[in-house]
Amino acid sequence: MSTATTTTELVETKKSGGLTGAAANYIDERTSISTAVKELGRKIFPDHWSFLLGEVALYSFVIILLSGSFLTFFFHASMTPVEYDGSYLPLKGVEMSAAMASSLDISFDIRGGLLMRQVHHWAALLFVAAIGLHMLRIYFTGAFRKPRELNWVIGFILFILAMAEGFTGYSLPDDLLSGNGLRIIDGMVKGIPVVGTWISFLLFGGEFPGEQIVGRLYSLHILLLPAIIVALIAMHLLFVVVHKHTQYPGAGRTNQNVVGYPVLPVYAAKAGGFFFIVFGIVMLMASLFTINPIWNYGPYDPSPVSAGTQPDWYIGFADGALRLIPPGLEFVWLDRTWSFNILIPLVALGLFILVVLIYPFIEAWVTGDKREHHILDRPRNAPTRTAIGAAGVTFYAALWATASSDIIATHFKVTMEGVIHTMQFLVIVGPFIAFFVTKRICLALQKKDREIVLHGYESGRIVRLPGGEYIEVHQPVDEYERWKLVSYNDYKPLMIRPNAKGKITVGQKARAGLSRWFFEDRIEPVSSTELERTHGDHH
Repeated sequence: MSTATTTTELVETKKSGGLTGAAANYIDERTSISTAVKELGRKIFPDHWSFLLGEVALYSFVIILLSGSFLTFFFHASMTPVEYDGSYLPLKGVEMSAAMASSLDISFDIRGGLLMRQVHHWAALLFVAAIGLHMLRIYFTGAFRKPRELNWVIGFILFILAMAEGFTGYSLPDDLLSGNGLRIIDGMVKGIPVVGTWISFLLFGGEFPGEQIVGRLYSLHILLLPAIIVALIAMHLLFVVVHKHTQYPGAGRTNQNVVGYPVLPVYAAKAGGFFFIVFGIVMLMASLFTINPIWNYGPYDPSPVSAGTQPDWYIGFADGALRLIPPGLEFVWLDRTWSFNILIPLVALGLFILVVLIYPFIEAWVTGDKREHHILDRPRNAPTRTAIGAAGVTFYAALWATASSDIIATHFKVTMEGVIHTMQFLVIVGPFIAFFVTKRICLALQKKDREIVLHGYESGRIVRLPGGEYIEVHQPVDEYERWKLVSYNDYKPLMIRPNAKGKITVGQKARAGLSRWFFEDRIEPVSSTELERTHGDHH
């Protein structure tokens, strides 16, 4: 090819609009981005509705970023006292912080400001809720097992950071509600022996409420926490691509064993549409339902004591834990006050969070299961795990409900002491009841599945045999349904084996005991022999 011909073709390419393609080729030759797009486009995403919970969390975070970017242009993160001179007449002339005044200006004087505030708040609540439900789905189906243990840890850290992001966010307006929440945090920090007062002084920049807390929370809220969350979300999605999605047993019955759709073009289009659905629902809630009306609370003042103030729902468990502790758990030792009414909730909640964080490793150690798992469990087929989850949810729910103990007492006209004693019973005994009941239900469902596999479904049709006996005709299940009901592993307790020195250590005994407890009640799946015998009887 001659130089003149090449020059002519380049000119023609530019004239015909091919310059964009040339630029794309230039970038692709230096980054190989087309290969990455091609590989990602082949990625299959499951089509089950429960996998959408993670997408709701992701889309909610995008909405948070968009609405939060709008709010940053108008919010003043300062505790400097000012006299309010905005449009809201009941507070006109009242002294408040610049943060509170700017929040009121956003609500009443900035076009679209109140809508964006409420979109931001509703999206934050939806973000935390979606992560929580997503993790419950992962837990009860066993999706956290090898090789996805690290992704569980990342997801739970995201849940904790989402709660921290929400708390720092609703503490920024410096209204009465957020100020009371910060006072609770200050009290909990000061309850830590020896270092508590120093941590409080460092956090608030002086004696509570200080003059720097809003600025520091603002830096956390818009910079540090979002950066960490974005990094963890990227890691989470990367591990999803590397490990592939888990699948429900029996998926792909009607689609030639294809359990989902590729990213390009099907899933990308569906995901884009679903994002706008989530965005539309959040906008609708923000338009119709008021949330966090700071103008009703007024600026923060330490002197008023108001009943009925509630934190956002995801922080309620910590507030409830503080309310449950009985009085008189303080004493002075070594010239310092030891507040066990603060230390006990902190230690209990810390242990609870730690156990949830490392649960995949605990279960792997107890069961001795080192295999990779890509097929999800039906919750009934893992009764002990499901019962543990139900106990944990009950514990969290009881603490969460206790945060509304004053609301329960006033609305149902019962004594506060009666509500607290009931909640103390539920927090301590409720998880054990939930564990026992849930495990019994799971075992009963396993027995039901076994009966269905062996004898089929009740058809409601009664026939009379030649001998005069009346029986109900059962409709046998098809092969797909039968496979779904019997395709699970029957795990058994670990066997104790002596170590290299011929001894059985205390750790081995403890592990074997936990393994027996984990697998002691189980219903064995239907064997092939039983299936063949039942099939012959039917014929």
